[in-house]
Amino acid sequence: MAPVVVRVRVPASTANLGPGFDALGMALDLYARIEMSEADRTQIELFGSNMQGIPTDKTNLIYKVARTLYDHAGLPMPELSIRMDSDIPLTRGLGSSASAIVGALAAANALSGADLPPDELFQIASGMEKHPDNVGASLFGGIIAAYWDGREAKHVRIEPHERLETLVAVPAFQLSTEHARRVLPDQVPMKDAVFNIGHSSLLVAALAAGELGMIRHAMKDALHQPYRAALVPGMEKILREAADHGALGAALSGAGPTLIAFADKSEGRQEELEAFLRETFRAEGIEAETRWLRPSREGVRVWKLAGGEPSFEEFAGGAE
Repeated sequence: MAPVVVRVRVPASTANLGPGFDALGMALDLYARIEMSEADRTQIELFGSNMQGIPTDKTNLIYKVARTLYDHAGLPMPELSIRMDSDIPLTRGLGSSASAIVGALAAANALSGADLPPDELFQIASGMEKHPDNVGASLFGGIIAAYWDGREAKHVRIEPHERLETLVAVPAFQLSTEHARRVLPDQVPMKDAVFNIGHSSLLVAALAAGELGMIRHAMKDALHQPYRAALVPGMEKILREAADHGALGAALSGAGPTLIAFADKSEGRQEELEAFLRETFRAEGIEAETRWLRPSREGVRVWKLAGGEPSFEEFAGGAE
């Protein structure tokens, strides 16, 4: 009998959306792809330029997450053949680690036959990441409002407005989440906490109601972006002036250094906004890749191969 082969496609994500620190996330139509099957010995193959530096032994995150799933389900861990390709740049604030965690959990869940429900996978993923925003978005798709209290995660999914699109500007340097978190204070003033409660509440309401015009008022933050601004030259100017160039609002994507601007695709100011982001970074001596992305309404997808499917290389190129 031929071995069972599972393929997974999982979207990137942006977290926080400005004021929703560790609570809001949105899936984006940029994808990582994983193929997993049982094998005589563990082999890990990596494809694409975004995989540079990723380990190919059992310290690989995909393998470690798969082992967590098998242990959680009380199943013996087999040797695995793993193949992975990703369009998501590493340590740039677009949820590369969250997509790997969600993708590995989904693949191992299908391969093992554990068939754990999505919410259980969400609990495992949130526990591994210690915040639910990126993993929730990659798992469920759309926009996620969620919390993780150290024991359990809860979420509500919001369907993105059909006119909502995003522009990401990815600077040519990496910024680890760990480093970006170290600059945050242990305590914040009450006025800043109140500021963020109001703005994140308004942002969730605006996204849920489809009130795109309200986003520009809601995507302001006092808890993390002011402290991280020194890590990303040009960030303060982009957050302050993006709305003057056609953005609904702008934010640091996750821990950065990527900046993300929300836009209404019907307004027709895409070129102006893209030029503003590029020129702002260039004035700081930083080259940045810009890319227009849509919210991904679909979260992780899983296929069990039956034979006759495209090769993994073709799958990585977009074939299903």
